[in-house]
Amino acid sequence: MNTKRATTGFGGKGSGSPSLRRSIDWGSLAPLRIRARMVAEGVYAGAHRSARKGAGVEFGGHRAYTPGDDLRWLDMRSLLRHDHLLVRQFETETDRALRLVVDATASMGYRGKAAPGSKVAWASLVAAALARVAIRSGDPVGLGFIGGAPRSRGVPVSGGREAFERVVDALEGQSAEGDALADVAALDRALGALARAARRGSVVVVLSDLLDLPPEAPDRIAAIASRGRVVVVVQVLDPDEATFPFTETVRLEAIEGTATVETDEAARDRYLAALAELQESWRRTLVGRGASFLPMTTDLDPVSAVRTIIEAIR
Repeated sequence: MNTKRATTGFGGKGSGSPSLRRSIDWGSLAPLRIRARMVAEGVYAGAHRSARKGAGVEFGGHRAYTPGDDLRWLDMRSLLRHDHLLVRQFETETDRALRLVVDATASMGYRGKAAPGSKVAWASLVAAALARVAIRSGDPVGLGFIGGAPRSRGVPVSGGREAFERVVDALEGQSAEGDALADVAALDRALGALARAARRGSVVVVLSDLLDLPPEAPDRIAAIASRGRVVVVVQVLDPDEATFPFTETVRLEAIEGTATVETDEAARDRYLAALAELQESWRRTLVGRGASFLPMTTDLDPVSAVRTIIEAIR
């Protein structure tokens, strides 16, 4: 019997694939700054309207202009009066901040033969491109992680050109580490403060394979969609995980946990049925609370992925 070894979040790395690395396997998805800008440029202009316009918005004073601020809110009269630029600020009960949550647990480090990069690399590119689109639309952006390197930190919500640089720096400095099932506080660290801070109108995009999250994760994430907040959950799967392409006997070793299973193509139907059941469970929970569920694979063009996410936000 020809047995090949494989490791992934669901089980299999496929024949002949290299061993999984904790550092992000960017493949063809790097350099992140350049690729994220390219993806953002490929997305249609005006991804979503800024919450700073419309009924119920009131003038809230001025602040000094900083590079990257939306030029629509420049007060040109201040330049004539004070010889320096000021930006008009507005107050509203709504908040159009984009809060990105990227799963950086160990299973997200997987990359199969058909993928341009690891799952966390693809998720990072999509997250960075979304940040770029939001900032160009005048909306602030924040970033958090589920798992990842213990030393890594998220990015507080902020706007302007520097916000994009901070998001990219945080993503580039991340690594695929941790087990959200074993670390019971990992989900709370990622979602607790976000759920408390996000106000009505804010947008939360979660990018995760959803394969090794604790049982309460669907309800925890769906609950964020209350009080007028927009939640989009993107399931990021490697093509191997979506199709189970193995035709020979493989030994599947879990990246998160200690499970080992020896199987072959005869298990494909059972595996795909279990995956469909997992996806339907997430979809039912999320849609029932007003959130969106978008399954995607890492061989999908990032421009198409970002457009689909933006459509779900709108």
